[in-house]
Amino acid sequence: MAYKKDVRTAALRHFRAAQVLYGQAGPGDQPGCRAVAGYLFGIAGELAVKELMRASGMMPSQGVDRRDDPFFAHFPGLKTMLATAAQGRRAGELRRLSEDSRLFQNWDIEMRYAPTKDISANWVEAWKASAEELISRMATA
Repeated sequence: MAYKKDVRTAALRHFRAAQVLYGQAGPGDQPGCRAVAGYLFGIAGELAVKELMRASGMMPSQGVDRRDDPFFAHFPGLKTMLATAAQGRRAGELRRLSEDSRLFQNWDIEMRYAPTKDISANWVEAWKASAEELISRMATA
C-alpha cells in the first residue's frame, strides 16, 4: 500500500509520541521507554528537516536512486547530504543545520536494533533538545 506523505504532521506525531515515552513513569518503564523516545526524537527531527527542505522549495528527486536523495536519508547521512544539496530560500539555514555537530550527534537509524544499555541517557537528552529545536523551526516554515 502506498501512503500519502505529510511530513509536517508525521513530525509532530512522532515528537508527541517521543515526549509521552520520555515521561513514562511506571515500574520497569525506564530506561527502555526513554531509549525508544530517543529513536522517535530522531525520526521527528528528520521529518522536521524534510519539511524545512520542502518549505525551501526542494522536492524529492525523480528517477534518482533513493540512497542519493536527502528526502529518503536518515541522520547522520541526511546532514551530510544537506551540506551540498541544500537549495532554495532556506538553503543557508539548512546548510547551518548540516554543519551543527551537536544536532543528533550519536543518533543513527540502526539504534532500533540496539540493546537499551547502548543508548546513553545523555544522548537522549541531547536528541530531545535537537528535536525541540527542529520542530520549532518547522513551525515557522
